[in-house]
Amino acid sequence: MIDYSALRRWPDAEADNLFASDAADRLIVDTAASALRATIGRDVVVVGDVYGALTLAAADAVVRGAVGGAIRVHQDAVVAEQALAANAERLGLAGAYRSSALDADLVRGATVVLLRLPKSLDALDEIARLVAAHADSSVTVIAGGMQKHMAVAMNEVFARWFERIDVGLARQKARVLTVTGPRAEAARAASTEWPRRQMHADIAPGLWVCAHGGAFAGAHIDIGTRFLIEHLDNAAPRATLAIDLACGTGALAATLALRRPHLRVIASDQSAVAAASARATANANNVADRIEVRRENAGEGIPDACADLVLLNPPFHNGAALDLRVGRMLVVAAARLLAPGGELWTVYNSHLDYKPALRAEVGPTRQVGRNAKFTIAASTKR
Repeated sequence: MIDYSALRRWPDAEADNLFASDAADRLIVDTAASALRATIGRDVVVVGDVYGALTLAAADAVVRGAVGGAIRVHQDAVVAEQALAANAERLGLAGAYRSSALDADLVRGATVVLLRLPKSLDALDEIARLVAAHADSSVTVIAGGMQKHMAVAMNEVFARWFERIDVGLARQKARVLTVTGPRAEAARAASTEWPRRQMHADIAPGLWVCAHGGAFAGAHIDIGTRFLIEHLDNAAPRATLAIDLACGTGALAATLALRRPHLRVIASDQSAVAAASARATANANNVADRIEVRRENAGEGIPDACADLVLLNPPFHNGAALDLRVGRMLVVAAARLLAPGGELWTVYNSHLDYKPALRAEVGPTRQVGRNAKFTIAASTKR
């Protein structure tokens, strides 16, 4: 059994009161122990692991012979993949798993799926449907989380695609659902629902937005992004390369590409579901030839001083808690990416007041729009 205390969160934030595993991870692993012992071949899949606790506990079973091959893993966040890789290297388990996209190949033939429950019911629906459609008919899904993040509606989502849901006893404020009996034919018949897409005819020209489960705002356009789109034509009109940083579903990137036929756009996000949604949005609007979608943390793979324009609608929550660290990190990233004289256009909740950070990190900043909730600021790179 792995030593959970040896796991680290790096490259995510680390502190004495922040931990790389929790009671839900341990309960999922303990509940899955007998199922893992019964597996053969490349049949174990892990979805939603945060820092590697689930994957490395299963990988330890590989080393001890309980499982006969590499484990397939999907994590949405790039920093989660990086943390897992670092922890696996530290524990001597680097070759015992393989990262994969959230697709049919991830779950094909799986007999055991360890799932850290997502907060989004749409995300859970897409995952559950994928497992039901493509895993082995004998598959057991061990799905868990902390009780404060679980809801009865999660059982209802599973019930669409599986015959049986057993609710385990709570332990240390965590709980596990054991799910069996995939409704494979129904799941395969409904497999075209993701990504969902919606036409926004009020945005000129008409804009398709596509979204996989768990994408922020789904196929809708959140009100901050919509406000920024209203002012988009005035944003660095002579730009030749623009970056949609923390792009989400790619609505801003696609709108720019549609309105400016000679502009190249990079859409970057640390989330796998966001990147997949942005690619689908670019394809749906026939601008995929001019939008490069990248999955990376804060544009880390994009060259310095390459962009004439950066667009940013920064996230400001970590779960339910207010957390401005990610937004500030993205402002710093935008400053690195902008060429001298380039512009960062940021939309943010007015009460958060990003202006001091924008002035300090980027340069002179002016207000170009404000409504009852949001402010749009344009900052010029020194």
